[in-house]
Amino acid sequence: MKQVLKIGSSASRLLVASALILQGSSSAHTQNTTSQNSNADGVRSTEASASDLNFLGVDVNLPSLSDSLVNIDSAYRRAMFRHGTALRFFIYTQYAQNTLDGPVAPDRQVYIGQRPFEYGIVQPIFTADLRQLHLRHAQLNMSGVWYWVSWNPAGPKTLQLWTLYFYKAFVENRVEIKMGYNSNDLEFIGLPVGGSTATGIQGVYAVLPYEVGMAYFPLTAPSFSVRFQGPKDTYFKADAQRSIDAGGGPATVARNHTGFRFIPHGDKLLLVDELGYRRDSTPSSRETWFRSGYMRNSTLYPNALTDKQQPGNFCAYALMDYQLRQPEPQHPIHGLYIGGSAITVPKSLNQYARYYEARLYQDGPFRSRPDDVLSVVASHTGYSNYFTNKFTAEGKTVWRSSTSLTGSYSFRVSGGNYVSFGLSYIVGPAITPRVPNALNVVANWNLFF
Repeated sequence: MKQVLKIGSSASRLLVASALILQGSSSAHTQNTTSQNSNADGVRSTEASASDLNFLGVDVNLPSLSDSLVNIDSAYRRAMFRHGTALRFFIYTQYAQNTLDGPVAPDRQVYIGQRPFEYGIVQPIFTADLRQLHLRHAQLNMSGVWYWVSWNPAGPKTLQLWTLYFYKAFVENRVEIKMGYNSNDLEFIGLPVGGSTATGIQGVYAVLPYEVGMAYFPLTAPSFSVRFQGPKDTYFKADAQRSIDAGGGPATVARNHTGFRFIPHGDKLLLVDELGYRRDSTPSSRETWFRSGYMRNSTLYPNALTDKQQPGNFCAYALMDYQLRQPEPQHPIHGLYIGGSAITVPKSLNQYARYYEARLYQDGPFRSRPDDVLSVVASHTGYSNYFTNKFTAEGKTVWRSSTSLTGSYSFRVSGGNYVSFGLSYIVGPAITPRVPNALNVVANWNLFF
């Protein structure tokens, strides 16, 4: 059983052993920027300050400052805006449990939901637009995170730095750079359904990019990224990031408790390149987002064929989302969307080797619920036969792949207050042992201050 837990640990950049219910997605479009001029006093308007002080240059959006339990026109917000700063708090909670079987003993758990599972996150974020330094189109972003899970392999449990970086845009925002400590799961690929963290659970979670060493929430790593906005909605983005530990999230935290350690021994360079086309919803056009990329890691990974350490782990991916229907031109983001994903990594270096996803989601499913999101997501994860063959040679039972179907609905209860519910049927919820199929019920409650 120790071997099983080791598997969960090394794959814990996933939040699920095989098909994990996604944390974060939907109302992808909560961070639309509004261009505003300075007022007569030289102090920017509330809307302009809020836009400048949200996360900038990301592929996956955070909710706008106006979508908060704290009123954007409150004395607190306005006092900070006058100095070009914002302080926000995000709180996430989740509960998941398999409904087909009773809970197993703690030492037999191999996937999320096999026993009642909870996690909690508290995340303070401070941003400054650096107007005091007479910089334009710039930002300092600082944040920390407390992350707690009831099952250690689904971690890591941690209290640490999450972001500490400088952002600057040039040439009318067509060139953007970031340098410092960051998590790249908001910067590349766009895994969450709809491209936002605003409203809870909307599908399953592809973990392959994290196997290859990409920093993901709540982990951080030093990186330098640059984004070029090309003609006709095309873009190119590249990043040089210090890899997270090849052993996964818990191993990363064990060697770097605070997140500040610059280069732990053995963690080398991960390079990421992404080319894409992204056209936003407008009254005259439907949203279209295609992105493909490649990442390569020089960190040593154990090879299941040779039992030796080797560099060169990589991940290739292609994803597409398209708005099929746009029933309300006055609210162009509302409508029906379709999407698909394909991700691959080397089978000799990674236990999770292939990932395919098809998704259908409705933004604003009812006129009376314009901020809700409904989604159905089907996914298939191929497990590496090199690893499964090793397990069977040791006398263990295995699944060769995992297939899941997930339906979920996210409610916007009020500003900054979201509740989501999901149901996911999973065939092959863990690599080993070959446990029965699961029907996981998942509930999220997300608060933004």
